Amino acid sequence: MPTVQAIIDTILTTIPDAPFSDTVDVIKAGDPTQEVTGVVTTFLATCAVLQKAVDLGANFVITHEPTFYTHVDKTDWLKDDPVYNAKRKLIDDHHLTVWRFHDYWHHHQPDGIRTGMLQALNWSQYAQADSPYLTLPPTTLGDLTAYVKEKLGAQRAQVVGRPDMPCSKIALTPGSPGGVYQVGVLQGDVEVLIIGETSEWQVPEYIRDAQFQGLSKALIVLGHEASEEAGMAYLVDWLHPQFPDLTITHVPSGDPFQR
Repeated sequence: MPTVQAIIDTILTTIPDAPFSDTVDVIKAGDPTQEVTGVVTTFLATCAVLQKAVDLGANFVITHEPTFYTHVDKTDWLKDDPVYNAKRKLIDDHHLTVWRFHDYWHHHQPDGIRTGMLQALNWSQYAQADSPYLTLPPTTLGDLTAYVKEKLGAQRAQVVGRPDMPCSKIALTPGSPGGVYQVGVLQGDVEVLIIGETSEWQVPEYIRDAQFQGLSKALIVLGHEASEEAGMAYLVDWLHPQFPDLTITHVPSGDPFQR
């Protein structure tokens, strides 16, 4: 069976300009030289996801977002924290290796997260390379929101706009690329921006001011996990042909919030 490092090295051969000198995509815990018994992909390596990997007999977890609660997974501030220590014990006791796959997956051409999201939404035919813009058949904001929630398995959606607003010109920006970028995407003839998350005082207020001025603008906020989980599910299909003898499973981390 391949080692953890062999799988990582194989993935990096497909990423332009890899390896990066400055990236958060490093091993967060575990041994890169150990042989892989199975792979689990996920949006975020929660304790529940890690336990599911153990139950599946997988010892390599590929996560999109941080494991230890900061962007770069610093842990010195957590050394006496019982939640962190219990999570680390779960990883160590079961000889799991956790690798973050964030910068590289977004840098893949096309962006792996966006590709998976488009496939889940059945919108691939409307996409243009890595552009956030697409034109859909005419619909309403309410119907568009219901459709996106269903296809992505989103448990919630926060909407700024009238449900009956006609729309077809959409911008899709998974995750949280920042309010300045998101507002920039809204400029022009975009009618609806679909995002993972944003500062409540930033993009939603830009939308409200645009609506006050008579512009046809709306916002759908799905939550970070719902907007990117499909991209990590797509990683299973993308990776499997390169390691056909390995069991590769997607385990969704789920939305931490309830509505």
